[in-house]
Amino acid sequence: MAENVMHLILARPVGGMFMSKSTKTELEGFYAIRAECQENVPKSRFKLRAGKTLSARRWHASFSEDGHLDIAKVLRRIQRGGVHPSIRGAVWEFLLGCYDPNSTFDDRNALRQKRRKQYDDWKAECQEMVSVIGSGKFITTPIITDDGQPIQDDSTDAVMVNDQGGNVSSIDKKVIQWKLLLSQIGLDVVRTDQPLVFYQNETNGAKLWNVLSIYAWVDSEIGYVQGMNDICSPMIILLENEADAFWCFERAMRRLRDNFKVTSTSMGVQSRLSTLSAIIKVVDPKLHQHLEELDGGEYLFAFRMLMVLFRREFSFVDALYLWELMWAMEYNPKIFSFYEASSIAEGKSAPAELDDKLLQQYGKFERNNLKTGSSDYQSALAVFLAASILEIKHKRILKEAKGVDDVVKILGDITGNLDAKKACKEALTIQKKFLKKAQQPQSQ
Repeated sequence: MAENVMHLILARPVGGMFMSKSTKTELEGFYAIRAECQENVPKSRFKLRAGKTLSARRWHASFSEDGHLDIAKVLRRIQRGGVHPSIRGAVWEFLLGCYDPNSTFDDRNALRQKRRKQYDDWKAECQEMVSVIGSGKFITTPIITDDGQPIQDDSTDAVMVNDQGGNVSSIDKKVIQWKLLLSQIGLDVVRTDQPLVFYQNETNGAKLWNVLSIYAWVDSEIGYVQGMNDICSPMIILLENEADAFWCFERAMRRLRDNFKVTSTSMGVQSRLSTLSAIIKVVDPKLHQHLEELDGGEYLFAFRMLMVLFRREFSFVDALYLWELMWAMEYNPKIFSFYEASSIAEGKSAPAELDDKLLQQYGKFERNNLKTGSSDYQSALAVFLAASILEIKHKRILKEAKGVDDVVKILGDITGNLDAKKACKEALTIQKKFLKKAQQPQSQ
């Protein structure tokens, strides 16, 4: 029982005083920035707020004696002021559907051990093919040719490719495709969140590489696409156990994997760009017309926002705050059972009776969808958030943008200057406006 409490609740604040001191120093302690990068990193706007931010004390009080979580209480607190960094990893596991709030400590401990074993099995499988997996190091140069032949590299310290005789015809195509991805993942790991002290330790970079590499093996349809490193990195930082970080990332990818589906002609995120276009056309026809006249009607300028969930538009700390706000607002209490049954597309069905008590277990955004019967998963909060950013820059775009490049520049100026909570609030307003207009007869 003690292990369950420590993992899911984490330490209580000493004397309950963490909210009373300057929050800037405290946050810097959790996400330390390298001294030489201080001046070039956007300043964070997120602050710990007593009575609003979900604290360790409040988190602990939200569990019953046997471990059932009052998710409605937790969602209210997160939507008011985010999550204290000391418990962020544990809270995210619930927000992303790793665990059922109606489960007990013992239920979750059993599930955690089962998942860790599954991850270890996958890791061992990958290790048999590439021995550097799990070694505390990672690779940044190709280890095989396009046809599967091992590449000899005198600079490597270990035999990284365990090739059975080098007979290309006997090498599974899936294995070749996976091995070709490993150096690309490594190069992206090197570039991931460079200003953070955390990644000065090669072991931490290796954990990120392990998780991304093993995910690419398990989900071979997606494999690895640049940007997934930006989604995974916070999980590695927040969750000390590598397997737990993997499962948190895997759950996040359930929401985002369609963004990363790549074909010879398109990227999956384009479907969400089309939804963004439809939303702006309804809520701000003048802006939409202007963008179409600039040949920006496909909204490709918002590609990066939706692909990596606004990691470039916000500081690291503010991006984490934004994500937990979004996930709390999108929360559906059925998410765990949907994911365990691998029925993601069914995750938007409404409960039989929308009584007030049950509705409180849904986030604000999802509640709006339930009340209006909206079930289009492409209309995720991230899309409305992108719409809210366009609305914030409405006047400048109309006045200054003479081409798509100007739109990109105007949107680029927002980095570090956005308030996550205000942006989410505006996104909810746009959602309500859109749903209301979308429900009106087309003749109007």
